[in-house]
Amino acid sequence: MSATTIGGLIGAAIDGMSGDDDSSVDGAIKGAVIANVLKVVLPVAVTYAIGWAVLRGIGELKDKVVGE
Repeated sequence: MSATTIGGLIGAAIDGMSGDDDSSVDGAIKGAVIANVLKVVLPVAVTYAIGWAVLRGIGELKDKVVGE
């Protein structure tokens, strides 16, 4: 199953649990949209975090080898 389908199913289940209306379609649409956004944002955020950690580690290593 793709992330969009799983996001839609989770969104529909959450919307169905609230009991506000009879249809869970709007929750499924919101879940699918959120899943597609996360497919783009999450890898970018993880890549940025790893890059920042590597650069910080290189700076610390340089300070230990060369001195401040």
